[in-house]
Amino acid sequence: MNELNLLMTVMALGDIGSAIMQPLYWAVSGIIVAAHWLFSQFMNPDTGLTWLLSIVLLTCFIRLLMMPLYAKQLNSSRAMQSLQPRLEALQKKYGADRERLGQETMKLYQEEGVNPMSSCLPLLIQLPIFWALFRVLNSASRGTDVKGYWLSRDAGLVDSLSNAHIFGAKLSGTFWPLSSGFGATQVFAMVLVITMTALMFFQQLHMLKRNMPPSAQTGPMAQQQKMMLYMFPLMYLFSGFAIPIGVLLYWLTTNIWTMAQQYIIIRNYPTPGTPAYIEWEERMRAKGRDPKQIERTRADRARKKPRTAGPTEAVKTDDSGRAVVNRQGTTRQTTRKTTTGNGAQRQVVRRQPVRTTKSQRKK
Repeated sequence: MNELNLLMTVMALGDIGSAIMQPLYWAVSGIIVAAHWLFSQFMNPDTGLTWLLSIVLLTCFIRLLMMPLYAKQLNSSRAMQSLQPRLEALQKKYGADRERLGQETMKLYQEEGVNPMSSCLPLLIQLPIFWALFRVLNSASRGTDVKGYWLSRDAGLVDSLSNAHIFGAKLSGTFWPLSSGFGATQVFAMVLVITMTALMFFQQLHMLKRNMPPSAQTGPMAQQQKMMLYMFPLMYLFSGFAIPIGVLLYWLTTNIWTMAQQYIIIRNYPTPGTPAYIEWEERMRAKGRDPKQIERTRADRARKKPRTAGPTEAVKTDDSGRAVVNRQGTTRQTTRKTTTGNGAQRQVVRRQPVRTTKSQRKK
């Protein structure tokens, strides 16, 4: 599910709590006001182009801040993918015993340091952020019930945004209703909605064709994916005509960002068994690198698995079977002669650790 799908989900749920949303409204409004101030230093502050660049900068800045969350989600997904063969083996072994299967699955997660919920947490954190972006831009574009302290305190700034025009279209204008006729606002809104819908369709199609293994392209889940391929773009196609142009510009910007991000991820971190993964393996081999070793390294980084001693790290023992402790540090050597019972002499070498002061031990 991409970011626009998340936004539609949150819209359906309504406000998810002012205790969480108010700080986000405050932050988002502060960023867009700061972006507008920056462009106003060398551009007309009331033009649509100034506000367009402010919206684009706001969107890109928020997406950059959210990159660590996306990276965490990606690493968690990779760790889960690396365990998939072992999970399938457990299902075959304990498929009839659901309780034992659950116990063995949790045991595997604990041994490998993988938390299946860690891939969902970043996704849930993103929901309020996207909702705050939508609410602030939507309310400011309409000029009513403005969200965010930095915008609501400056009525002149809100009027500037709601009355700004770009390509003859009003940023606060919508395609519907057509009471004022069919003009530049309707044409620009229609272009934005169609472009956004087309980008979203090709984004999901690219995901299905390039990054889905053949085994996942059959069955009920595959049918749901194909339904979403057509259903979600149609939802945006119809709902987009009632949304202000300023918000559509934000949607288009975040959709372009998501497409670029998805392309980079699929090219460099493809799902095993997919066409994209086969091409990635060929590129790695052409560069003289082992793709399997790269996958193991990535999986190890994603896990929180403690390092275990290897076969070369066995504990050393003496002749009596007691463990030998190796102490680091400088040693001193003493040599003395002893006489055995038959009168022969031999040298005995004794090595003792040199006593160090407390300050030396700290070093």
